[in-house]
Amino acid sequence: MTNTIIWTVAILTVLGLVLSLVLFWVARKFRVEEDPRIDEIEKTLPGANCGGCGFAGCRAFADAAVKAGNLDANYCPVGGNEVMAKVAAILGCEVKEAAPMVAVVRCNGSCANRPRVNVYEGEQSCRVKATLYSGDTLCSFGCLGCGDCVAACAFGAIAMDAQTGLPVVDQDKCTACGKCASACPKNIIEVRPKGPRGMREYVSCVNKDKGPAARKACSAACIGCGICVKTCTHQAITLADNVAWIDPAKCKLCRECEALCPTGAIHGVNFPKPLDKEGIKQRIEARKAKAAAEVAKKEENNG
Repeated sequence: MTNTIIWTVAILTVLGLVLSLVLFWVARKFRVEEDPRIDEIEKTLPGANCGGCGFAGCRAFADAAVKAGNLDANYCPVGGNEVMAKVAAILGCEVKEAAPMVAVVRCNGSCANRPRVNVYEGEQSCRVKATLYSGDTLCSFGCLGCGDCVAACAFGAIAMDAQTGLPVVDQDKCTACGKCASACPKNIIEVRPKGPRGMREYVSCVNKDKGPAARKACSAACIGCGICVKTCTHQAITLADNVAWIDPAKCKLCRECEALCPTGAIHGVNFPKPLDKEGIKQRIEARKAKAAAEVAKKEENNG
């Protein structure tokens, strides 16, 4: 009995040693050499693993950057230009500075602007709520108010306003990772440039219903009237599916569209002075009068 136990232990020990040697040889033989720059870049990155760069995490981003050899298609929104400059130095390449981005809530359907017609008593999740019905109001496009975006934000940059029932973004904390936008089943959160000195114009509505229906659902909805499109002299505004959208790359922040919007659906943020609607309207009228006078003079000369 004792000999059997001894032999069993001995055989298992030898077998374990042999297998260990085999595993060691296989590991050495088929070892994949990893570029040490991947570790360097990963340490340089913020370590948020938020996925805002389009990869599963910071290490996946570092691996992709090293394999690409450049940063033309890779950017870390959390680290921003400062971190990307360090990553570029590790790779020995150049990186273009990107404009700071921020999440923008494109819904102005507050409790006052969008009266409730239903009462929801189920799971407090926007995604669950969106699969059950269109929402608590007549607007089937607006914010559902359950705060999935708040739960998705790893930086504490977004919170629900108890008075309006809408999410509010803290631009100083927002890293533009896009997690809140991905979490919103209604797609009302857009990541767009912060703008010079934080100033920006955007349409705070995504309602695609025709004007009368949109206005009935929310008093601050975009009704697709096109006044903003006709007013903008920079071709920065387009109208599609009954809702306007402002191109931040073309917008000159003149605020004329904001002044003339009949429902207040266009919002201006961080401007140093309050919106002077009357002053802007007078400026527009003066411009139209000047253009008309120039046309009349030209016709007179041609005649």
